Amino acid sequence: MAGTILCFGDSNTYGYDPRSYLGERYPAEVRWTDRLARATGCEVLNAGQNGREVPGSAVLPETNLLIVMLGDNDLLQHPHFTAGDVAARMERFLAGLSRSPSSILLLSPPPLRPGAWVTEERLLRESAALSVHYGALARRLGIAFGDTSGWDIPLLFDGVHFSPEGHQRFAGHLVRLLAERFPEGL
Repeated sequence: MAGTILCFGDSNTYGYDPRSYLGERYPAEVRWTDRLARATGCEVLNAGQNGREVPGSAVLPETNLLIVMLGDNDLLQHPHFTAGDVAARMERFLAGLSRSPSSILLLSPPPLRPGAWVTEERLLRESAALSVHYGALARRLGIAFGDTSGWDIPLLFDGVHFSPEGHQRFAGHLVRLLAERFPEGL
């Protein structure tokens, strides 16, 4: 597999380490985006940003593949939002991109777990429901979809951020998913 992959996401894409004092990142050898680059030989552009919600629009560089994984911050920051509301935001965002549907992979974020940042049943329920809504959205738009809800990604004490093992496991599952979805390469 060769080509360029743009990973557009939030703090889990960025590689935020919540154990750090000043909000630092995990080192490159830990982050799932860097593991993906090493495993595939692709150039992987990390466009993760702490706190990013699904944007109304964005100008993104042309790449062979765009991987989008967002939605948790929308639920965390807007107490009235449901998974359906977040999926509607995602649909507007994706429909506004000027790129081929065959070059987009939508990932549902791994479901939140009880933790320091996740203390409401609503967050657990709605984050788990994102995979169903995103799967339906991907079918409507004719784009590839990855349901991470069954990947059992280890999260840290906050119930939101990947542990180092979580980054490793996430990258491994994603590499397998890309090999299945794009057997001819990028």
